[in-house]
Amino acid sequence: MTTADRPALRPDFLRDLLVVPHGPLERLEVVEESVSTNTELAAAVAADPRAWPAPALLVAEHQVGGRGRAGRTWETPARTALTGSLLVRPDVPRERLSWLPLLAGLATVRCLRATAGVEAVVKWPNDVLVPAPGAAADGGRGAAEEVEGWGTRRKVAGILCELLPDGGAIVGVGLNVLQGEGELPVASATSLALAGAATTDREVLLTALEESFALTLGRWQDAGGDAEAAGLVAECVEVSGTLGAHVRIDLTGGGQVTGKAYGFGPDGSLLVQGDDGTVRSLHSGDVHHLRVGSGSTAGPEASTGTGGAASSGPVGGPVGAPAG
Repeated sequence: MTTADRPALRPDFLRDLLVVPHGPLERLEVVEESVSTNTELAAAVAADPRAWPAPALLVAEHQVGGRGRAGRTWETPARTALTGSLLVRPDVPRERLSWLPLLAGLATVRCLRATAGVEAVVKWPNDVLVPAPGAAADGGRGAAEEVEGWGTRRKVAGILCELLPDGGAIVGVGLNVLQGEGELPVASATSLALAGAATTDREVLLTALEESFALTLGRWQDAGGDAEAAGLVAECVEVSGTLGAHVRIDLTGGGQVTGKAYGFGPDGSLLVQGDDGTVRSLHSGDVHHLRVGSGSTAGPEASTGTGGAASSGPVGGPVGAPAG
């Protein structure tokens, strides 16, 4: 592709659309290159909190060391993706911030369905998937090749949420937009261009994404952080590509759990009924879809309330797509 096929973002144009009084953001900065927008934004906020009123967004045209869960890093070609980090300070109890990765995934899926016309879903907790070329929209095989652990869906976006010591949070999102097959790191990854999206205009997508985040997080905050009362738990269930699937979860501290994913716990954890009948509430881990469900099905006594605990540091993380 030529430079003309991968135009630069226009910071002033985006500020006119997205920064108050016309948009939801207090500050927006676009940098040519960043090792990690999550790291750089966290450092900037710590150094001068007044200069970064929330919500504030840092976007990089070229991210050379994006971070995900378990310390994974990768690089995205310049001007092919949307890689950015959003500073938020939601007025909700801190223990309810554990819902932030799922709500970020919901906002991203809603944006991609409405703006890009792709049937996006969330693979718990924070991977956004779309059907591979030739696959059915519900994840059915069709003519698409299956990838172990992913079925016929491919990862188009990754999310990494990190809580700050001062009570704020950073939501890093990496969305593959213009990459060709040779520019993707793994077979389970894709881009909007490869997925046949209705638009691959990064400015259109960024604007729609931030508006979707503002709407979703605004509803959550208006309900005092109660995702169920806000109607957001039901929406997270609706966009989940994990619920109803037989899964294997590689646990962060070692070990594995295999069973059927059937619901979300009161803190956004994944409820899995093991092959031995035992129900586990899982807060992190790499999820492999052994049989991707075509929809969400409730299991025994599925819980969809709010509450639970959140801690500082990373919450979830991406594999095969960039994050902040």
